[in-house]
Amino acid sequence: IMQDTKKFFENLSGAGKSIGVLTSGGDAQGMNAAVRAVVRMGIYVGAKVYFIHEGYQGMVDGGDNIKEASWESVSSMLQVGGTVIGSARCKDFRTHEGRLRAALNLVQRGITNLCVIGGDGSLTGANLFREEWSGLLDELVQSGQISEEAAQTHSALHIVGMVGSIDNDFCGTDMTIGTDSALHRIIEVVDAIMTTAQSHQRTFVLEVMGRHCGYLALVSALACGADWVLIPEMPPKDGWEEQMCHKLSENRADKKRLNIIIVAEGAIDQNNKPITTELIKDLVVRCLGFDTRVTILGHVQRGGTPSAFDRILASRMGVEAVLALLEASPGTPACVVSLCGNQAVRLPLMECVQMTQEVQKAMDEKRFEEAVKLRGRSFENNLNTYKLLSHRKIDAELPRSSFNVAVLNVGAPAAGMNAAVRSAVRVGITEGHTLFAVNDGFEGFSKGQIKEIKWGDVGGWTGQGGSLLGTKRTLPAKHIDKIAEQMRIHNINALLVIGGFEAYLGLLELQAARSKHAELCVPMVMVPATVSNNIPGSDLSIGADTALNAITDTCDRIKQSASGTKRRVFIIETMGGYCGYLATVGGLAAGADAAYIYEEPFDIRDLQSNVEHLTEKMKTSIQRGLVLRYDLALSHTALIHWIHNCSENYTTDFIYQLYSEEGKGVFDCRKNVLGHMQQGGAPSPFDRNFGTKIAAKAMQWISKKLKEFYRTGKEKLDVVWDCVKSELIFVRQKIHRIPKEQWWLRLRPLMKILAKYKTSYDVSDSGQLEHIVRLRAKDISAI
Repeated sequence: IMQDTKKFFENLSGAGKSIGVLTSGGDAQGMNAAVRAVVRMGIYVGAKVYFIHEGYQGMVDGGDNIKEASWESVSSMLQVGGTVIGSARCKDFRTHEGRLRAALNLVQRGITNLCVIGGDGSLTGANLFREEWSGLLDELVQSGQISEEAAQTHSALHIVGMVGSIDNDFCGTDMTIGTDSALHRIIEVVDAIMTTAQSHQRTFVLEVMGRHCGYLALVSALACGADWVLIPEMPPKDGWEEQMCHKLSENRADKKRLNIIIVAEGAIDQNNKPITTELIKDLVVRCLGFDTRVTILGHVQRGGTPSAFDRILASRMGVEAVLALLEASPGTPACVVSLCGNQAVRLPLMECVQMTQEVQKAMDEKRFEEAVKLRGRSFENNLNTYKLLSHRKIDAELPRSSFNVAVLNVGAPAAGMNAAVRSAVRVGITEGHTLFAVNDGFEGFSKGQIKEIKWGDVGGWTGQGGSLLGTKRTLPAKHIDKIAEQMRIHNINALLVIGGFEAYLGLLELQAARSKHAELCVPMVMVPATVSNNIPGSDLSIGADTALNAITDTCDRIKQSASGTKRRVFIIETMGGYCGYLATVGGLAAGADAAYIYEEPFDIRDLQSNVEHLTEKMKTSIQRGLVLRYDLALSHTALIHWIHNCSENYTTDFIYQLYSEEGKGVFDCRKNVLGHMQQGGAPSPFDRNFGTKIAAKAMQWISKKLKEFYRTGKEKLDVVWDCVKSELIFVRQKIHRIPKEQWWLRLRPLMKILAKYKTSYDVSDSGQLEHIVRLRAKDISAI
């Protein structure tokens, strides 16, 4: 019965349809990935797809600016920043005459479906074009430029938008294409500046983009632990100059050798007057005498290769955009493809645009708290977390709880662990608790490697990779008695464990031992941190994004190495145990041809089919391949991902030998094992931010439970995940360490489609045009 209710995209045909894709407005990393996905998905379903070069200007000018795209024409676009089909701000399209010329150019090529990638201005223009479409065709018929028959054939124009903007200033989507990549550029600069600032004990004032939206400034400040941040949505209160200088001075007195102040280019005060970097520099020099430098990042933030997140986001949005165009009817309003959680959704375009404009209106009218609310829950959470962590209270202002909370890392290292520890420690201190750091996981716990950790001890931890506390995979079962004794000696009232599957199993073992040890009857919470992303109940784990970027960067380099050596296939092995998250999502981000994982069984016939597919591919202009295996298989343009435990017999070596033998005379083969480089390196902005926010929520949960249930024996083991769930979803097979449900498995068909494999794709969740959640009047009045 369930099968009958499912809807598969094979039933949607693009035959006889033409789709135009354009990028407009400011460029953003990931736009090319979106263009690639639209082109390949469109061709896959049988439609014609046209590049419209130079945005709306190319649509107005026509000619060679509108060209039919082929499958091969978007090869190697995935890793390129900016937009290869060009973008321009077009004055002509703002005029009726310009839109009339654009309509003629589209009708002449049979294009009645437009996919527009740009900001709110570009999308608003597309909606106006759609509303005028029938009138424009009537004018063209009356002037004799098109026939009545042509006007009837092309009577409806369908519009689907994707938001490409590094500012993340569009309401209705959690993230816009390019934002994560821009954060990567900012954090790279901040990390570099920190080293020179420490050498000379300097203060740096950094200006980041965001004329009307402070998202980049806010999240980068959260990700690097900046001393002060200024954004347009929340101007500082009167007297902020003195408060800022006091904080900078206090940090220096606490032996901190540098200060970082991040300013959005649109930062204003309570009177809507600009706050510039030079103003702040002069203030710091005049009041404190600190050696101060200004750095304006400018267009560096728009440049560089797109991050793994942006590639995946853009690819998913591009595929969803084509589905939306295929399902559109003449009465379907223009929609925008948005990200909500980890779901791609469709929202009415103008609803989103109007809400975005409401934010600016609220700011203009000095209703700043309302503006923050209108920005959305994610923005508000980021702001609240920053406030919680940035303003250190003096001891006299702190509540005194008399509770002791221990923090430890368990399992393999994951980038972002240290950011989580820093957040937990500082929030815990703010809550009035005494925090204890446990070195070397449960093993160190049993040996008494426990010491108090204070506010200043975790300064500068956000950007540090690995685990500064030390971490081990040891489970607590063999050391239960000693751990209980250490908890009694140090009077530990709660445990916060940051780690992977060993942390998950460890807390289950501690829970089981509660009947024998009263010391273990305390609130316990786990924050998931593992590159494998295999924790039950959690959609994402700290460290997984950094690992994905490491895989993607390596694949880019490997593909580049093959650019001078044609007809080469790379087999790449990734980490992940029995969980194929890294292989699958890494394969989608790197443009892999295949990804072999434990969750999706395969046999020799599948391998043979992959080899034949690559053989055909090598006959085209695309002469490289990536194959990922968990642990993974990769090639220049064919990617296979393999999990090292996905099969006892189909190992990476076996796949490599098979490809080498069967590809003789057509392509040669190379293999690469990425290994522990996936666990190393500085954490990505996402992992820093994610670890900071989720650890703060975990500590707040602990505070709540301590007040409610302290030592009543009634505490249950709760695990805080990225969505703060309080129920455990038990593993399918504990030995394989895989959750029952894994959302990312729905992405596997996308990778196959974009690599030109015939596959089935469930689109049951697609097709429903949702509505943006608006702030009700009573909600605003309660602010």
